[in-house]
Amino acid sequence: MQDIVSDMDLRRFQRDGFVVLNEAVSRTLRDNVVERIHAHLQPLLGPVEYEAEVGYPGAPQSIDAAGGLTPRRLLHAYARDESFRQLAHAEPVCNLLKKLLGDCLAVSQCHHNCVMTKHPGFSSATSWHQDIRYWSFDRPELISAWFALGDENRTNGALRVIPGSHLHNLDRGRLDRDLFLRTDLEENRELIRTSQSLQLAPGDVLLFHCRLFHAAGKNLTDRVKLSPVFTYHACDNLPIPGTRSATLPSIRV
Repeated sequence: MQDIVSDMDLRRFQRDGFVVLNEAVSRTLRDNVVERIHAHLQPLLGPVEYEAEVGYPGAPQSIDAAGGLTPRRLLHAYARDESFRQLAHAEPVCNLLKKLLGDCLAVSQCHHNCVMTKHPGFSSATSWHQDIRYWSFDRPELISAWFALGDENRTNGALRVIPGSHLHNLDRGRLDRDLFLRTDLEENRELIRTSQSLQLAPGDVLLFHCRLFHAAGKNLTDRVKLSPVFTYHACDNLPIPGTRSATLPSIRV
């Protein structure tokens, strides 16, 4: 049965650029990860990225403004604690990733090696973009795993995706200087109208291609949302020398 389900997930991913694996992480591991995240938030343990540093809509204007020290991402998650490493090695996730990327799998230590935190009041919205802009590898074949530790929905800033957009080759003119989709263009607005808002339950894992257009809203609830994210690639898909992707070696899974 597991092979049948995996084959269905494989086809969905290839068609849509994303797939959700339901109940892929045990309650025990989730609880351990949540406990460690809170321990790293209070007191705040760096390295960390603050909402004010990215300047997205809704973020504090500066570090010195109200909410200026609101963390957006706890960085270097893989090295922080054994529970994070267990999460990155979750068997249902890695099994599908190996079918998509090959038997020799590596997790990047750059960018999406983190815990995304959306705090009430000071979380920001992220416009439509592709994550490939964060990495420089021989092949643009990287897949991120987004782990839901609690309920994720539109109210608390869950991801929205444009199915099949990982297959699109858009002209550079359809993106702004920061590589976000330009919403002033009707052809982009038409594309965005095909988007879906994802709802994830605790233990669900979203796998999405680095070329998939996605966005996220603000957290409008009174509870922080915590979402560890790791990005994987084939072992023979090497980072380009001299780029940020080559600054930290990937780790074989």
